[in-house]
Parts: sequence; C-alpha cells; structure tokens
Amino acid sequence: MGSAAEHEKRVAAAAAAELVENGMSVGLGTGSTVAHFVVALAARRLELRCVATSPATESAARALGLDILPFEGDHALARLDLAVDGADQVAANGWVVKGGGGALTREKVVAAAAERFVVIVSADKLVERVAPPIPLELLAFGSSSTLDRLGHARRHESPPTPDGGVLADWLGPVADPGALASTLASTAGVVDHGLFPPQLVSDVLVGRGDTVERIPGGRS
Repeated sequence: MGSAAEHEKRVAAAAAAELVENGMSVGLGTGSTVAHFVVALAARRLELRCVATSPATESAARALGLDILPFEGDHALARLDLAVDGADQVAANGWVVKGGGGALTREKVVAAAAERFVVIVSADKLVERVAPPIPLELLAFGSSSTLDRLGHARRHESPPTPDGGVLADWLGPVADPGALASTLASTAGVVDHGLFPPQLVSDVLVGRGDTVERIPGGRS
C-alpha cells in the first residue's frame, strides 16, 4: 500500500470522526482504514458507547480508552447511532464490497443496526463495477459441501472468523450484484457475503489527496 493511499485513508477517517457527537453509540468496523478512524475518534475524548466488529478493533479501541460494549445478550445495545467501516471496493452504482479482513458478517450486522452507516476509503478503492473476489463466510459444518455447490468459490487458508466461520471467496461472475447477493444468501451453508447494497450505505467518504469527497449512499 503506497503512502499516498495511506494518507487518504487517514484523511477520510478524520472526516468520519468529526461526524461523531458526544453521547453517541458507535459501531467500529475492521481493517486498516478503521484503525485510523479509531485513533482519530479516541483523540476527540467524547463520551461514547462503542461496538467493535472484530477482536483486533476491540483491542485497539480499548487501548486508546474507548468504551467497548458487548453486542450480544439481553442487556446489549440494540441500535447504534452511527457505524463507520472501510471497504475493498466502492462501485459507481453504489454497491460496496467488504470483508477482506474476515469480519464481514459482524460488519453487516453492525451496519444494519446503525441509523447511519458511513464507509471510509482511499480513492483507489473506487471502481466502475464490482468484481471478484467477493468475501464469504461459511458455516464450518459442511463447508466442503457448500463450496462444491457454489462452484465458483475457494476456501481461504486463514483462521476462522470471530464466530467460528470459514472464510472463502466467490470468484465467479458479478454481472448483477443484486442477483448474486440473493443467490449467495439463499445458499445453505453461506452465513453471509461481502456484497453491501446501496440502500445499506448512508455516505461514502473518499480521501483524495488532502481533501474528502462525499458520495451519498442509497440509504435515506
């Protein structure tokens, strides 16, 4: 990753941190861009309640003094004011691909639970159309059978997801992201996929040099 892209990640992350207000409940995504967001957010020293999508994000956020709460159990938060996460691809038609860091299912749950979901990326993540690979989380039970039925998928040689799932990639065609999302979601054994529809995204903040471009999402 070049230093220019890393700088753009920091710029986008800093802009997202400015969206957070005192007293908010905030979902923290996973990955290198979110790592910059966590640093910028902690520096504001607000009173916040946060939910982390991965052990790595939770550890980093706690080390910086952010209050991380569980997102499970009877007394867990049910709704979030804002969730911020990075992305692997942001297409011109609004579809977003996420999950390269392995926490895609948790990331989607947190995004859906938030009143506003903001994606932060460097400019190199913008694409004309979604292309493979598309990250998948599979149920460990029967995962070989699931991969066989999918056909165009390959298992990752990586540790299990935070919830014990098997990571894989869809490597087949992505001519229609909506149709593929429906097919993957209806395949027994697929826990979730990394296709995030436009209606889930409130805004995309793109770092371009020293400036930030805001691309409205499809979520009202």
